[in-house]
Amino acid sequence: MTHPFFRRIEHRAEALLARAALALLRRLGPVRASNLGGAVARTIGPLLPVSRVADINLRYTMPELDEAARRRVIRGVWDNLGRTVAELPHAPSLRTTEAGPGWELEGADIQRACRETAGPIVIFSAHIGSWELMPRAMFEGGVPTAVFYRAASNPEVDALIAGLREGVGGTGTPLFTKSGKGARAAMQYLARGGRIGMLVDQKMNEGIEARLFGRPAMTTSAAAAFALRFRCPLVPMHAVRIGPARYRMVLDPPLPLPDTGDQHADIATLTQAMNDTMERWIREWPEGWLWLHRRFPKEIYRRCGGGLGGKEVK
Repeated sequence: MTHPFFRRIEHRAEALLARAALALLRRLGPVRASNLGGAVARTIGPLLPVSRVADINLRYTMPELDEAARRRVIRGVWDNLGRTVAELPHAPSLRTTEAGPGWELEGADIQRACRETAGPIVIFSAHIGSWELMPRAMFEGGVPTAVFYRAASNPEVDALIAGLREGVGGTGTPLFTKSGKGARAAMQYLARGGRIGMLVDQKMNEGIEARLFGRPAMTTSAAAAFALRFRCPLVPMHAVRIGPARYRMVLDPPLPLPDTGDQHADIATLTQAMNDTMERWIREWPEGWLWLHRRFPKEIYRRCGGGLGGKEVK
């Protein structure tokens, strides 16, 4: 176990490096920062062991892709991830624009309906495109949206990231930790008519089993449970990259809410509908999704850990 003194020194060094990186990215401007982040990530990322996880995921879910296609997707995943991170310091200043840094909005009528809705709203998305920028697009459209986040282990770095997210989502918009306490606070926020954004594409062992790409995938049911509890709109939203620091923000119509009288069955039906929606997004743009997570049953990764170019996953 690391001594607390040395842990503090390590945390301070990490925070200094993070501040220096943020300062550099801010000086570069959004386009050059995006290009730098993409170039570094797509060069180094495919060489890292975690890229084997992405390859296994692709072989498991999209067996029609050959090895060369999988490599292109994985390189694109790293490119998008590097750009997304490098663009984050500029996110608070980005706006709806006709060209250049910023975004165009598809689904303005849905955003307007969200703005005019008096009660709570749940917006769900995935780690696709720039998921960190979506609260900014909603805030600019008059729909301040609280989000969940996973706290960094380094409290100084966590404070830096939280400050950036607060700037993106708008001052006064709360951030909820991914915890029981955070879920309770989010429930209270919704009860007061708040709007909450949730990323629902990562594996959640405490969730329910749904299907993703026709495969079993433990999935969080919180977004479905919130929407059914308050009978409020459950709105799909995702961001499609169309250039350096340039996106198309897409809002889809709210998903239909089942009402069979069986709460567990309704939650399962709605959770599956969210997975089906996200699968459609990912198939349309595979490079945009974060394939680096161990999303599927753990035995898949034990059985197929041979890395890039391995046999097809059954």
